[in-house]
Amino acid sequence: MKKTLKLALKGAGKVSPNPMVGALIVKDGKVISQGYHSFYGGPHAEVVALSNAGEEAKGATLYVNLEPCVHFGKTPPCVPRIIDAGIKRVVVATLDPNPLVSGRGIKTLKDAGLEVSVGVLESEAKRLNEAFFKWITKKIPFVILKVASTIDGKIADTSGESKWITSFASRKLVHRLRAFYDAVLVGIGTILKDDPELTVRFVKGRNPVRVILDAYLRTPLDAKVLSAEGRKIIFHSSQVSKDKVKALKALKVELFEVSSKDGLLDLDEVLKKLGEMGIASLIVEGGRKVLSSFLDMGLVDKILYFVAPKVLGKGIGPFDEMSVSSLSDSLTLKDVRVRRVGVDILIEGYVL
Repeated sequence: MKKTLKLALKGAGKVSPNPMVGALIVKDGKVISQGYHSFYGGPHAEVVALSNAGEEAKGATLYVNLEPCVHFGKTPPCVPRIIDAGIKRVVVATLDPNPLVSGRGIKTLKDAGLEVSVGVLESEAKRLNEAFFKWITKKIPFVILKVASTIDGKIADTSGESKWITSFASRKLVHRLRAFYDAVLVGIGTILKDDPELTVRFVKGRNPVRVILDAYLRTPLDAKVLSAEGRKIIFHSSQVSKDKVKALKALKVELFEVSSKDGLLDLDEVLKKLGEMGIASLIVEGGRKVLSSFLDMGLVDKILYFVAPKVLGKGIGPFDEMSVSSLSDSLTLKDVRVRRVGVDILIEGYVL
């Protein structure tokens, strides 16, 4: 099953909003075939593995990290192919939360006389596809908050300067994360102050969808984020210039109006719209008002907090705008992992 998870990862950044799936066919103690879902709309992992195995699949065991599907989507269902191929046993890591599948695939296989085992490396399989699991059930993206700060919790100095707090190793990892997840989001303050590209220029992979929260469409037409290859989306309020709308659309920027109050856009509406677009995962990178707002509204699933071995003293904190006023109201992370990234420390955890 560990091998199926590794195979599944090959589809990272290419198959969303579908899940990442890998499959192995084993016979007489040997792997005779394998496959993975390599691109959205392409053949599923089980079908690839069965096609590669041919007649040898008869009487073999199929290992797959997600329950095989029984419904027609972009491709025909996998379960009939598994049955017709003569597979004797199927080992599944976890059930598919998709209401069109959830348990039906397992039942159909058992009804056809196949031996089925479920739950092997289940937690690892769920973690791998945590974004898909949320998107398919809630219809909004899995939200990851990315923060880079000094030891004393500053993301910028008093003037707003933040380049660069963390090491190149950490910044390169962030680019890998952008290639892994569907989209990256920042507020207009970050655009005006840092003029970021929000690309994956340090690594191989496709650029994420770039999302900007810009209530009054103050994004400069020559902003770097607008010139980089890939999809660009700006959410704004009703109080915008028609000329600016026209100019941005000429640059192939997608514009969406959402509700707002005192210049703050409705983040629930933003996430709902992104979910409707098929965006299953979203990295929120700043600035502090945006970071604080996502946490205050309970919209964050996971936090990636990079800590650099630097001390600023005075400066800007990532969550200065949060409404939490006492220790008893503080947010707590679970399943926390800590590791070194170059000279920096990465703290990763899920919001309770």
